[in-house]
Amino acid sequence: MALFFVFVAAGASSQTAQAQQDIVFPRSELSIRTAGGKTYPFTIELALNDAQREHGLMFRKQMDTNHGMLFDFGAERQVSMWMENTVLALDMVFIRTDGSIAHIRENAVPFSRDIIDSRGPVKYVLELNAGRTRALGIKVGDKVIGKPLHNGG
Repeated sequence: MALFFVFVAAGASSQTAQAQQDIVFPRSELSIRTAGGKTYPFTIELALNDAQREHGLMFRKQMDTNHGMLFDFGAERQVSMWMENTVLALDMVFIRTDGSIAHIRENAVPFSRDIIDSRGPVKYVLELNAGRTRALGIKVGDKVIGKPLHNGG
């Protein structure tokens, strides 16, 4: 049975908006190593608990080029996400427990309610600015490494 994680914002009340602004994301670093041997470092924010994962990058209007957000689901499982209330176009990198990239969804459309599926069990999802995976030549099978994945770095 697939578990679905859909990122939804509650009503647009000022109380809800304030609660969303109060969410703090720890920061860390990780790298993506391509099959061709190139390594690309990223500064990331970590979404580790339900509140952080539910909020994610919603309402953000910009993100630095080599920054992103890593969603840690605690165990491998089927994951589904959507872009409602997300202003930025994003690339979603779906990552297995061992750090290998299982699937990439390029250019997820802002504000869309379309479900974006992991296409298999993953433990992590890394959200980057749209176009970064293509620009850097990041592909399925490449490796994400770093302390947040407990595999080095």
